[in-house]
Amino acid sequence: MEDKTKKVSTSSKGLLQSEELYEYLLETSVYPREPKPLKELRAVTATHPRAMMGTSPDSGQLMAMLLTLVNAKRTIEIGVFTGYSLLLTALTIPDDGKITAIDLNWDTYEIGLPIIKKAGVEHKINFIQSEALPVLDKLLETSDSEGSFDFAFVDADKINYLNYHERLLKLLRVGGIVVYDNTLWGGTVAMPEESVPEWMKPGQHYTIELNKSLAADPRIQISHAPLGDGITICKRLY
Repeated sequence: MEDKTKKVSTSSKGLLQSEELYEYLLETSVYPREPKPLKELRAVTATHPRAMMGTSPDSGQLMAMLLTLVNAKRTIEIGVFTGYSLLLTALTIPDDGKITAIDLNWDTYEIGLPIIKKAGVEHKINFIQSEALPVLDKLLETSDSEGSFDFAFVDADKINYLNYHERLLKLLRVGGIVVYDNTLWGGTVAMPEESVPEWMKPGQHYTIELNKSLAADPRIQISHAPLGDGITICKRLY
């Protein structure tokens, strides 16, 4: 039976030059292995006016593998939107795993919440409606939080990515992974400023600064992958 949800996410979010090549990747390797609750949430998200904010399914597939590789049990997510990456994490980590999920917007999280509940993984999620920095700082004040998280995913306000990075490196255990989304910012990181749409210029600036900083950070091993809008995978070395 044909997957009716597979057409809701196409190359519009990716940076591959060929739409046909991206469709091939999705049809061959991503959609056949995408769990049913994620297909359902992706389809629901596609009807939202800001659907482009959702995690691309190919990025999600890699994240699921990373979560498994580090045996993640305790994770942090900054920026939830409708919850695709959150649900993916909840489906991947063990039944007694816990996710600290932070977002200012409850309304968008509520869109995906019925699907999360139906998937039977809501008990793994601690959703905190707040700005992220105060929550991270509060966690760092708790003696047993530093170095206790296995994985983090950041898809939020670009101006604070470096602020999040400093805190997350303290919260992650050695060998833990943080993934940053939108690190190619629609390809604008490689464009002359005069060619960048006005609304994308602030994000271009902060993303370029982030990429330079991550590349020069000796505390992490990195891989900058051109999936979705670009993701940067950082492993804490010490």
